[in-house]
Amino acid sequence: MKKHLLLLSLLTLLSFVIKANPVNDLLERIDKGSSRKFKIELIEANQKKDFFELDQDEDQVVIRGNNYVSIATGLNWYLKYYAHIHLSWNGMTATLPEKLPMVKKKERRETEKQLRYYLNYCTYSYSMAFWDWERWEKELDWMALHGVNLPLALTGTEAVWYNVLDKLGYSKDEINQFIAGSGFLAWWHMNNLEGWGGPNPDQWYKQQVQLQKNIINRMREYGIQPVFPGYAGMLPNNAKEKLGVNVFDPELWCGFRRPAFLQPTDSRFEEIASLYYSELEKLFGKADYYAIDPFHEGGSIEGVDLDLAGKAIMQAMKKANPDATWVAQAWQANPRPQMIENLDKGDLLILDLFSESRPMWGDKESSWYREDGYGKHNWVYCMLLNFGARPGLMGKMDALIDGYYNAQKHKSGQNLVGVGATMEGIENNPMMYELLFELPWRTEKVNKDVWLAEYATARYGGENEALKTAWQILGNTIYNCPKAYTQEGPVESVLCARPSLEVKSVSSWGTSRIYYNTDSIRLAAQYMLSVADNYIGNTNFEHDLIEVIRQTISDKAYYLQKEVSAAYEDKNRERFKELSNDFLTLILVQDSLLETKPEFMLGRWLEQSKKIGGTDAEKKLYEWNARTQITTWGPRNAAEKGGLRDYAYKLWSGLLRDVYYPRWDAYFDYLKEKLDGNNPSEIDFYKIEEAWTLKRNLYPDTSSASPIERSKEIYGRYIGYLP
Repeated sequence: MKKHLLLLSLLTLLSFVIKANPVNDLLERIDKGSSRKFKIELIEANQKKDFFELDQDEDQVVIRGNNYVSIATGLNWYLKYYAHIHLSWNGMTATLPEKLPMVKKKERRETEKQLRYYLNYCTYSYSMAFWDWERWEKELDWMALHGVNLPLALTGTEAVWYNVLDKLGYSKDEINQFIAGSGFLAWWHMNNLEGWGGPNPDQWYKQQVQLQKNIINRMREYGIQPVFPGYAGMLPNNAKEKLGVNVFDPELWCGFRRPAFLQPTDSRFEEIASLYYSELEKLFGKADYYAIDPFHEGGSIEGVDLDLAGKAIMQAMKKANPDATWVAQAWQANPRPQMIENLDKGDLLILDLFSESRPMWGDKESSWYREDGYGKHNWVYCMLLNFGARPGLMGKMDALIDGYYNAQKHKSGQNLVGVGATMEGIENNPMMYELLFELPWRTEKVNKDVWLAEYATARYGGENEALKTAWQILGNTIYNCPKAYTQEGPVESVLCARPSLEVKSVSSWGTSRIYYNTDSIRLAAQYMLSVADNYIGNTNFEHDLIEVIRQTISDKAYYLQKEVSAAYEDKNRERFKELSNDFLTLILVQDSLLETKPEFMLGRWLEQSKKIGGTDAEKKLYEWNARTQITTWGPRNAAEKGGLRDYAYKLWSGLLRDVYYPRWDAYFDYLKEKLDGNNPSEIDFYKIEEAWTLKRNLYPDTSSASPIERSKEIYGRYIGYLP
């Protein structure tokens, strides 16, 4: 009996140990049953370096490291460079071989760059606005596999604010007039707007709190440190009347009235900050890092003693957790030097948000050059890359690689503590994120061409010379945007632009200027198509093929649009009619291509939004948020004068057909009328776009069409081969 109890106790203990290992659980989610093929070893080691080792113990692959994130990073390294399995946003599961490739010689990798930061406020709205736990679980696995140990954690903190304002005497209606809706919470968090997209249903707060608890629990299982939003002084617009506090009269942000700003030196700042941190802790616990960005994108600093403000913000945070670090974004004028110069070293962590294009760490070639960088403060080398989750191939490989190594050699390099991905939207250009998060783990400077060849092999499951060649072409053209170009994300597709004779961009601050040889992208497409039949069902290949073909169509449209305008200017009616019809056809062709994969379909975005709603009214509100964000973005004034319309445009099947096609069709009819000597009324594009946001027609989110067959058909018929 005693032996039986002892055995039972040992089995229970063993079960607990296995269950307590999150990497085993990760392996089971990747491929059920695969955890038995690996031996996971957690090793106590020098905490000044993170490390992982790959080794072999008979039939098992051994992965050891100093923490579970390091071990997960090692797992990802093994999968990519030994098993040729690449897990990415378009596919987080795989079928591992029954007998894994052996690690013939122990491999060890380590890094002194112990922080790997992830996410931007905007990512939470442009990509994550309607995620459920199933989708979040995949993202947390992606983070661990890529070594991320310091992500921004915003989900559900609107409920913290609800409780704070309730305790300050605000009514439910007043609170809901302040907190933004599901699709626009990021800009409310950044003190840019209030209320837009709401009011939120009661159920929204409940489900987001539970979702955040799930997220934080999983982060802590992995050993990932969440970065919670801290308190900088934001209050509702009516705080002066409601609370009797002295606040700044808020100015406008892109046509939206900002929330009020309570000076950190105000007598009630500490009280309200303490209330905020207390309510935050009640729901989600303490954090060792808090994101705080006062005066974001032009917030007024008139009359503010920046030195005292910085100290007051720090003091309030330290009162909540004496061990906490303030995380600040380096963006435009932030962080103000006067605000941070007298803060203690180690208490502030700065994200050099746009390191690949506009670094502030001390690169003299940067348009945002700061002679002293961030002085004594620690900072993270970040890649922004994407704005608005806009589509398109884009990268700055040379700038990213060179910048990282140059930063380490610079005097600011002594305070460089990690790398970070601070994109506004994800699920695009996975290659660039693989590169970024590998940088800290490599002892020698990355050779771009060698790395690309290894990436192609890992991405598609084995070596293929045609695919290696395709990636060499892409890596030296469209993925190597010149360092001097500080554009906001990919070259924007004119197919999606507000119609005009001269199209310079789709979004107000983007560009349609092409910086690469478009024939090279067509050539890369040909190399991919030449071996496509060997990759039927390979999700990574099919995803990338669609991306490359989509780019060739957009490139063709760029030149075709100029020809249409030239025909109109020449008053050549027949030529104009022919070319404008060709342009409209190209929109539908693009739509037809993108309907072959769910990640390129409007229906997936809209169905995500509706899925989280419990009632029809909730589904309607969330769908309106989803439709509005990717079209008008805001009401008429913010969309037009504020420049926000089409900021988050998408090249998605369904959107091309039902939004972009009708806009161009109406515009071409308008120009035909003018050519005929008539004086047609100006088109109210906002009215057309707003009408679409109010619809509830269904769009498919799955496809039975073959992406490879459709790609071959479209490329051969509409793009053609080089002579």
